[in-house]
Amino acid sequence: MTDPLRIAVVGHTNTGKTSLLRTLTRDAGFGEVSPRPSTTRHVEGARLNLGRELIVELYDTPGMEDAIALLEVLDAQAAGGGRRLDGPARVAQFLQSPAAAGRFEQEAKVLRQTLQSDAAIYVIDARDPVLAKYRDELEILANCAVPILPLLNFVRDPRADERAWRDALARLGLHVQVSFDTVAPATEGERVFYEKLATLLDKRGEALLRLAAGHEQEARERRLAATQLVAELLIDVAACQARVERAEEQGVLTEALAEFNRRILDREQACVDALLGLYRFNRHDLEAGSLPLIEGRWRDDLFAPATLTALGISLSGGAAAGAAAGFGVDLMLGGATLGAAAAIGALLGGGLQTARRFGRRLGGALRQKVLGSVTGSRFLRIDDTILQVLVTRQLFLLQALEARGHAAVEQIEFAPTPATASTATSTAASSVATVSAPVHWKGDVPAILRRAREYPAWSALYESSRSLDALSWDAERQRTVEALAQVLQDLLPPLPTGRGKVSKS
Repeated sequence: MTDPLRIAVVGHTNTGKTSLLRTLTRDAGFGEVSPRPSTTRHVEGARLNLGRELIVELYDTPGMEDAIALLEVLDAQAAGGGRRLDGPARVAQFLQSPAAAGRFEQEAKVLRQTLQSDAAIYVIDARDPVLAKYRDELEILANCAVPILPLLNFVRDPRADERAWRDALARLGLHVQVSFDTVAPATEGERVFYEKLATLLDKRGEALLRLAAGHEQEARERRLAATQLVAELLIDVAACQARVERAEEQGVLTEALAEFNRRILDREQACVDALLGLYRFNRHDLEAGSLPLIEGRWRDDLFAPATLTALGISLSGGAAAGAAAGFGVDLMLGGATLGAAAAIGALLGGGLQTARRFGRRLGGALRQKVLGSVTGSRFLRIDDTILQVLVTRQLFLLQALEARGHAAVEQIEFAPTPATASTATSTAASSVATVSAPVHWKGDVPAILRRAREYPAWSALYESSRSLDALSWDAERQRTVEALAQVLQDLLPPLPTGRGKVSKS
């Protein structure tokens, strides 16, 4: 344990002070976030560590509600005291007065904590107009004689007037400012925040730079772990083969396909849950909204045609062949293929009766292939199109989690493809993160997954005695997972790597 920096988070009521601590601590459960004013009534603390070293203690304070009246009290107190006091002495004198325990109880808590801190972060809702009460708050806080860093919150909201606030702060002599959206922080937002705060703290600020560098390293390690989770999912699914006995009997193949698809969906859900846990979110954090999840479960069925449309994936292989023959796309997306004939597998997703019903509408060669495939024992495996959906959905979720602040209440918005732009809902009224359009598989991804098809033993979807942990001992499989994870990382936007060198003194 070292002597940590003590930072008071202060400001007007309902500007996002608790939200800032949630995002900096990556703890969505810290305090209470609400649109109601005066939600925080007491000082609450949180700690930021770098390994086992305690770097920062953050203190969330109540909102200041009546700065204009409080400034009048401080001025009157100074004029009637008969002697001139410096700022901290003025504040200390006020804290001993009855008013500090009565009318200005909340403001007294703020000032008391600020006096005991090394610096203060003054949180501003950049959507609010610059009013006299905010200038009075800053004048009062200046009496505490600690460095103050104004933080402009909710700057991504269209209603934010960042320029007006920066001009007003400069006129008050506060030229070191930072924009940091607690709901949707910029990629390098946290590092910039710590750098600005470090400039106000001289040598003590070096600890903040080390903390920022440590957090960036954690972000890179988190992404590596995330892409490995996705790679495990993809290898597990691509390698999976399910044998269907008595496939010629009515209903057998339909039931087998339903069970096959259910196992794929459950495996994807396990990956979603693991990603949520890795980024310290839970299912409730991603409820509804424009992110296509409802309480952590995908709203759109993996095998539904609308899923492909929403993700900008075009039909290919058997699905395209079936669509060209006049079949509904939903029939082409049964989620599995039978042997090498993608179109046959898609048709069989609708069952034996479906194949016979639509057989008249197929060309002669294709009809014979379909009807000849519904006899005897068969193996099911996932179609390339569905593998592509899995890649796209998981990388989209990964980006969404990286862009989401832990103070977020509204949901993440993604830039829709042209096919979905007309139906995309707008969330301009709130501060949201915008995730780029979903990343599609390309490069070595298809090749690696097609190679995984050659090794059914790499999948644990149908073997209760074989777990992924046990499969990790397969050296070749593990090398394939790691190679795929690296390819997936290369598809994602780069993470910040820091700027300059941090002093070791």
